[in-house]
Amino acid sequence: MIAETVAEYDVVLCVGDTTFLDYGSIVAKKKGYGPIGKGGNGLILHSALAIEPINGQSIGLLWQKLWNQEPKKKPPKNETPAKKKKRQATARIEARKRPFEEKESYRWVEALTVVESLVSEDTRVVRTFDREGDITEVFDKVRQLQHTGVLVRAAHNRSLNSDSERLWSKLESQPISLEQEIELPQTSN
Repeated sequence: MIAETVAEYDVVLCVGDTTFLDYGSIVAKKKGYGPIGKGGNGLILHSALAIEPINGQSIGLLWQKLWNQEPKKKPPKNETPAKKKKRQATARIEARKRPFEEKESYRWVEALTVVESLVSEDTRVVRTFDREGDITEVFDKVRQLQHTGVLVRAAHNRSLNSDSERLWSKLESQPISLEQEIELPQTSN
């Protein structure tokens, strides 16, 4: 089991990401799946891949979740631009009212919780997300977990404290703490 291998390390990176499995060109697979990405049809797979941090070697998958979105209702045929704008605004308001557990972004928090329960208390798991993982609920959940940290590529200029200090200005005001030269392999281009 991957969790037993992960327990051999003091620190493990755990990369979370979403993959779209597009079956749009397979006619037999169009039913039962849902919209993905920009116009595709298929399934959505969210994964948590454990990586040994010193050499960057993959240890294995700690968690995966496969699901599909429900197809969106077709807009009325004679919808005016004004009515479309109003319909979309109403849909956004309704989407915000849904419980967090029913939203796609819940997958990020669900992965945090499951991985924390699988990994030994002696192993620190640093979850690594792209901008899709930059949601308040992720940071709230990480604060509750004992053996999990998080590294997220920021998407939002968040408020950092009650004084309204913002993320971008805070980062820009910090001195450079490390510079590292990285050798890249030659490519044919």
